[in-house]
Amino acid sequence: MNFIKRAYWSVTARKGKSLILLVVLAVISVFVLTGLTIQTAAEESSNLARQELGGDVTLTVDRQSLVENGGEERRRQAMFQPIPIDIEDAESLIGSDYVEGYNFYSTTSAMAADFTAIGGAEEESTIEEDQDQGSMMPGRMGGGMNADLDVQGVLYSDAATSFMDGQSEMVEGEHLTGDDAGKMVTLVEENLASENDWSIGDEISITSVETEETVTLEIKGIYSTSAEIPPQAERMLSMNPYNSIYVPIEAANQLKGEEGIINQAIYYMNDPLNIDAFMEEAKNESTIDFDTFILNANDQLYQQMMGPIENVSSFSNKIVLLVTIAGSIILGLIVMMTIRERKYEMGVLLAIGEKRKKLVGQFLVEILMVAVLAMGLSLVTGSYVAEAVGNQLLEQELTASEESNEPQSFTNRRGMMGAMGPGGMIQTQDVQTIEELAIGVTAENIIMMVGIGLLVILFSTLVPALSVLRMNPKAILTNQD
Repeated sequence: MNFIKRAYWSVTARKGKSLILLVVLAVISVFVLTGLTIQTAAEESSNLARQELGGDVTLTVDRQSLVENGGEERRRQAMFQPIPIDIEDAESLIGSDYVEGYNFYSTTSAMAADFTAIGGAEEESTIEEDQDQGSMMPGRMGGGMNADLDVQGVLYSDAATSFMDGQSEMVEGEHLTGDDAGKMVTLVEENLASENDWSIGDEISITSVETEETVTLEIKGIYSTSAEIPPQAERMLSMNPYNSIYVPIEAANQLKGEEGIINQAIYYMNDPLNIDAFMEEAKNESTIDFDTFILNANDQLYQQMMGPIENVSSFSNKIVLLVTIAGSIILGLIVMMTIRERKYEMGVLLAIGEKRKKLVGQFLVEILMVAVLAMGLSLVTGSYVAEAVGNQLLEQELTASEESNEPQSFTNRRGMMGAMGPGGMIQTQDVQTIEELAIGVTAENIIMMVGIGLLVILFSTLVPALSVLRMNPKAILTNQD
C-alpha cells in the first residue's frame, strides 16, 4: 500500500489522537498568526505615526554647556545675553537629504507707534490712575521702553510652530514666504486688527525697543490664535498672544540693529528615524561651532506615541518565538510517543520490505494532513484573536505609559502631547494617540505562518523519526508479547 494511503487510513482510524494533534497544531497556528498579524499592524501604525508627526531638529545655543564649560566671559554671556546664530551656518544644513523643510527664527520686541496694542488702553488708564494717586508702580513699570509687541521674524510663517501645531491659522490674506525676504510686511492677529480697524494692505508703524528705530510694515495677512493668555500679559503686553506679529527675518533683524543672524533654526525631517543620522552628518560636515551651539532632537511626540506600539510589537515577536519553540517541543514529544506506540506496526512494515524513508514519510504526511486543517481553522479565528489580544496589549501599554510619564494630577491627557517650541516654550499639540491597531490578516502573514508551521512540523517529525532508521524488524517482532 502506498505510504500516503497508509497515512490517510492512520489519521482517520486514530480519531482521538488525530483530534489531540489537531488541537495542538491549531493552537500553534493561531498564536503564530496572531503574533505575525500584530507585528504587521504595529508596523503600519508606526508608518502612520511617522507620516503624521514627523520629527524636527532645532539648532540653538547650548547655554548649559557654556555655563558649565565656558570661561567667565562666555559664562556671563550665556546667562545674560542672546547669542545669535550666523544664518550662513544655519543654511549649511538645509541641503541634507534628511531635511524635508526648515524655518529660521529671529525674535525681538517692539512698541506700537501709531496704534494701540491689545491691553494698551487699559494700561494707559492704569498709569493715569496711578499717577493721580502718586503710586510708584504705574502699569508700564515706570513708563520706559517696555515692549508691547512680540515680533517673530520667520522665513516661512506657515512653518512657524504655532501654525504647524494648529494653534494659529490664517483668517485673511497670505502667509509670509521666501519671496517676502527683505520686504517690510507682516501678519497680525485678528483681535489686534479688529481693535485698530485694520485690513489687508494697511500700514502700521512699530518702534524697536533696542534701537528706537521706527519701521512701517504692510499687513499681508491676518491670523487667529487659540493660545492661552498668561497672567503676566496684564503687565507685559508683549506676552499677550494677540500682540504677536510675524515679519520676515530681515525686518526683525533691522529692529534689532543686526544683519545676517537668527536666534533659532528648525529642520523638519523626512522621517523621524533619520534624526540621529542628520545630527551626525551635521557635526561631521558643517561649519557650525558645536562648542557654542547644539542640535536638539524634537521627536518627543513620535517617541511618546510609538513607545506603546513598539512594546506591543516586541511582545508579539516574543509570542511567535516562544510558540515556535514550545510548539516544536510539544509536537516532537507527541510524534515520539506515537512512534513508540506504533513500534510493532513499523516492525511489520519493515519485515515485509517497506523502506525506512517511506515510514518516516508516512509520519510526515499524517501530521501535514492534520496541519492543513489546523491552519484552515487558524485563518478563521486568527484575526479575531489577534484583534482582541493586540488591542488589549496596546490599551495596557498606553495606560502604563500615561502612569509612568505624567504626574498624578494630570488626568484625561490622552491625545494631548507637549513639544518644545521656538524660544524653549512648551507648546501642547493636540495629537490623537493610536488607541487601536488596524489588525487584519494579510497574505504575507499567511505565507509566513505556513512557512513557520512547516519548519515546526519538519523539525518535530524528522528528529523523533530518526529512531525508525535504527529499528530492527526481527528484534521488534521477536520481543513483541
